[in-house]
Amino acid sequence: MFYKLVSLYEAGIKIHLHYFIYNHRGNPNELNQYCETIHVHERKTGHKGFSLGLPYIVSSRINAELIDTLLKDNYPVLLEGIHCSGIAKYICNDNRKVIIRLHNDESAYYQQLTQSELNLAKKIYYWNESRLLKIYQQSLPENCIYASICKNDTDIFKEKYHLKNTRYLPAFIPFKEVISQEGTGNFCLYHGNLSAAENEKTAVWLMQHVFSKIKQPLVIAGKDPSPRLEKLVNMYENICLVQNPTCMEMNDLVQKAHIHILPSFNKTGTKLKLLQAVFAGRHCITNEEMIRGTDVEAACHTGSTADAIASIILQLYHQPFTFDEILLRKKLLKFQYDNAKNAAELMTWI
Repeated sequence: MFYKLVSLYEAGIKIHLHYFIYNHRGNPNELNQYCETIHVHERKTGHKGFSLGLPYIVSSRINAELIDTLLKDNYPVLLEGIHCSGIAKYICNDNRKVIIRLHNDESAYYQQLTQSELNLAKKIYYWNESRLLKIYQQSLPENCIYASICKNDTDIFKEKYHLKNTRYLPAFIPFKEVISQEGTGNFCLYHGNLSAAENEKTAVWLMQHVFSKIKQPLVIAGKDPSPRLEKLVNMYENICLVQNPTCMEMNDLVQKAHIHILPSFNKTGTKLKLLQAVFAGRHCITNEEMIRGTDVEAACHTGSTADAIASIILQLYHQPFTFDEILLRKKLLKFQYDNAKNAAELMTWI
């Protein structure tokens, strides 16, 4: 979202930013240089944001002050995610362009969270949220423009949710060029937000089903790993955990790794960590769920099972990453993930 905002600013768009904070936290002073105005709204949390008929992620962000402010003019509005779309029906009219950015098929995403979650209370919450999101997404206003981050999700929203005005707009990213390095590294890397149940599930799967069978070292890096994950890591001599790395430390790990191991059990959206690995890392091994609809398939090695991924690791571990592979990535990514081009495309819609 930040890089979309910067790209629109650089293209000459004047931006009035509205954002939600949690428990009075939030002070984005660095955004002042890009925005004409910044408006802060408190998100309703707990029982205040709860609704019997709407998903919590939506109902907790329906804000009367925000609606009143937007109704004072007729500027185009970009709503980030299904999360912020609850106000769309209040501000849509025949003369105003409203674009809703689709990060996922949220109903399917929450269903997959249900399957990954071990905590019973959270599992029930995710299940109910998935159920409500499916109903909600079937009632989204047809006169909005929907900008999907993933080609597969574009088809899903057109066919499953009958939103014919859904268009594909790739992710806006921090990378302006491929910075992958030739040569070899000496470890494999899995990274992500480890506090997310789906990422912990993947990390545990990699330990138990892939790296238990091979001797190559694996580094697992990310935010707020659980005590359970820490305990499991300590059971393997060839696996180590890097907790809460800084941005600089994570970038260093990404560039130094020889192989990025990035399977996913989530079939929706585009995984930004995959794009980071392709732009800045060496060999990438993933599965069909991770790369579907991303257009980076040619830059990745794909395995559908744990044994297949282990076999590819053994093949690649002593294989240097070459200049030809870097050239291939540059050709693949040059136009697909060009922030300026994608900002220009978005501007034609508004």
